Amino acid sequence: MKGDNKMKSNILKYVAFGLLAMGFTTACTDDFDELNTDKHAATDKDMERDGKAVGSFFQQMINRTTVMMIGGDQDDNYSSTGAYQHQIGISADAYSGYIGHTASWAVGRYNGTYDFSKGDEWGNTMFKVGMVQVMPAWAQMKANAEKLGQKEAAALGDIVKVFAMHRVTDHYGPIPYVDYKLGAIGQKYDAQDKVYKKFFEELDNAIDVLTPLAQGGGTLLSDYDPIYGGDVAKWVQMANTLRLRLALRVVYADPDLAQTEGEKSAANPVGFIEDADGRCEYRGANGTTITNPLWQQAYEWNEVRMSAPMDSYLNGYNDPRISIFFKPAVADNQYHGVRQGIFSNGANQAPYQGDNISQLNVSQNTPVLYMAAAESFFLRAEAALRGWNVGGTAKDFYEAGIRMSMTELGANGADAYITDDTSTPAAFTDNAGRDNAAAPSTITIAWNDGDDFETNLERIIVQKWIANWGNSPEAWSEFRRTGYPKMFPVKNNYSNNAVSSNLQIRRMPYPKTEYNTNRKAVEAGVELLGGPDNCGTLLWWDKKTH
Repeated sequence: MKGDNKMKSNILKYVAFGLLAMGFTTACTDDFDELNTDKHAATDKDMERDGKAVGSFFQQMINRTTVMMIGGDQDDNYSSTGAYQHQIGISADAYSGYIGHTASWAVGRYNGTYDFSKGDEWGNTMFKVGMVQVMPAWAQMKANAEKLGQKEAAALGDIVKVFAMHRVTDHYGPIPYVDYKLGAIGQKYDAQDKVYKKFFEELDNAIDVLTPLAQGGGTLLSDYDPIYGGDVAKWVQMANTLRLRLALRVVYADPDLAQTEGEKSAANPVGFIEDADGRCEYRGANGTTITNPLWQQAYEWNEVRMSAPMDSYLNGYNDPRISIFFKPAVADNQYHGVRQGIFSNGANQAPYQGDNISQLNVSQNTPVLYMAAAESFFLRAEAALRGWNVGGTAKDFYEAGIRMSMTELGANGADAYITDDTSTPAAFTDNAGRDNAAAPSTITIAWNDGDDFETNLERIIVQKWIANWGNSPEAWSEFRRTGYPKMFPVKNNYSNNAVSSNLQIRRMPYPKTEYNTNRKAVEAGVELLGGPDNCGTLLWWDKKTH
């Protein structure tokens, strides 16, 4: 585990940022204004005139949301460090089935083997980033935008806020959100159904506010937007797609709410992400640089490789995207993965770190994915399968999703792939010789209207899972929601029966720092969760019987 020695300093830095964003001061004298004013810094009027009063906090939100995805070191250049690994690398990256760990941290007793004795250090940083960095930046942006009468800018901030914080609640469950107050001590936790209803309220309002500007080809905060360069239409398309994503997330918990919100997105005249140009990803801008965290873990640390599920599905389907995601193993020029939790106490990881297992095909500067263009088609495919009015058929959206994935990833052979009605996921053969497993599923690729609902749902989610490779928080949430794609169970389960090997991890526990600093609120949050604060308790939307 790299970056552990930076954890304390990172946390202190995040707290300092939060205090700064909250506007705390530590001095009070008659000469306060003179003593505490930097004559060379921008004044409030300067900030208002050039947009910094709003734009700077918007950019902070995006950068801090990116911190959720790629870590962020003490120098703020947003290159990945142990922070990403503690948030996503040893949780969602593995639980989504996207990567396999090739390091035996803590002699095999770590999150990948369902041992959470490291607790606050290994896997709970996402909560801190969301609450200490994203939420204060949003609150300050909102206050400044409202003061200046910039409702469109405030709406744009709400979209980024919802995008960032839905990852947080989907990681843990109840979180402080609905009545969040800037600078308040002891933020109250909200039940997840209330958090989601607030998400929809905020997205509904943001989309309504921004739609006229989007239809007119307007731009907003372009100097501060490293995602879409201020293109409002693209932000509204992203927001419509996000609203549909969240609508389907709650479909088993509140089907009426889900359909209502999903059909709102379909009815909006600006529409969904429709092409590769709308792909939502972070490349770095305005002086920030990106070090892709998967590259760092794979090539600097040699701690992750191709996973067994990716091996099974991509090899079984002869999927042309396999060479885009991974490199052939040096030993035989074939693609080979590794099972999750393969390392027990004292296990030798060397066979999995050398020539037998496929490396990730990522570079140091590969962009960080938030939302693939293909996802919007697969979301509509599921919505249509459920009978929602989204402007097309499940078959057409499903096939369009595959084509879009091939296009945006630069793969060939979509026509033959879409009509393949015989290929199925392959049995897993461990190229290091330690563990084999039967194929997890028999699902084929080609759409068949004659198949039952569940079979076609599995098709949609499997293809969305492949298209979303690299966006592991979303893939893990969809696995928990639907049960697809079918995965191999963890090889070694050290959870003391808290987590089922078949159901797998359902959430992450709250950080220990919350118990130390906000105990009454977090204990109330656990009551709202409806089960113990462990990784086997189901979230509110996790209602399907798998």
